[in-house]
Amino acid sequence: MVHEEKLQETMRFYLLATRLKYKIRSGWDEKHWNVQKERLESVAEHVYGALIFLMGLHSEINLDVDLFKVLKMLTLHEIGEAIIPDYTPYDNITPEEKQEIEHQAMEEVLGDLARKEEYFSLLLEFDEQKTKEAILAFYIDKMEADIQCKVYQDMGCHHSFDSWYEVDKPLYKGDELFLAFLEYIKNHSTLI
Repeated sequence: MVHEEKLQETMRFYLLATRLKYKIRSGWDEKHWNVQKERLESVAEHVYGALIFLMGLHSEINLDVDLFKVLKMLTLHEIGEAIIPDYTPYDNITPEEKQEIEHQAMEEVLGDLARKEEYFSLLLEFDEQKTKEAILAFYIDKMEADIQCKVYQDMGCHHSFDSWYEVDKPLYKGDELFLAFLEYIKNHSTLI
């Protein structure tokens, strides 16, 4: 028989984490990039986009990584935003402060899950970007935002992709795949 505490902890985690379905990515709002669209992307939609992008890459390119580990990292990487704001580099907060706040929030959302240590360890690995899985997850996360920026531009909601392109291109330095993909989205319409 399943203990009620296990059901309760599962439900607590689910209810907190799925708040991301309703949290709008603040980078697109009027305070940041001012995307002119009635409905903006939620944090959960960004996570879904990152997962789908990874699946597409995995289908077409030999990534030579532990795919399940990368999927878990991407699924969890925004989990803290369920209870804190979606901070951007333009929010007057240092990267160190942001990371400390995010780590505390991640621990809170993970609660007392039996796999809390495993999940939190994956989040720390993602932040450190020292393993090939963490580096891939980081690139996927960034590229998904670049793609969304281009989608909004192609829809006529803003005209900032060229700025994003210039800022993000150095992030992919030395990675032929992601540099090629960034060039591809720059030179092709996302409207299908």
